[in-house]
Amino acid sequence: MPTAMDKAMQSRNMFLGFAGLVGLAGLWNLWNGDMFPAEGDPKGDPETWTETELRRWLRARKLEPSEKMSRQQLIERVKNNMRPSTAQAAT
Repeated sequence: MPTAMDKAMQSRNMFLGFAGLVGLAGLWNLWNGDMFPAEGDPKGDPETWTETELRRWLRARKLEPSEKMSRQQLIERVKNNMRPSTAQAAT
């Protein structure tokens, strides 16, 4: 003899309701969530960053680097555009 729990588990309405919730959650995530969140800024000394990180840092600040710039030029441009730390500002 089926119990109330057995009947609820076999109910088509319960399945469709659950499937609808999962589908809505997926759509919400796609439209409102970041599917591919942007990478954060690299940390530490720009001398140790890769060329890709240097270019990404500059692009994030609307300082579009030229494709012809060398690694040393990129490092110099990043250093020139970095905000001075509080330790440097105090001296």
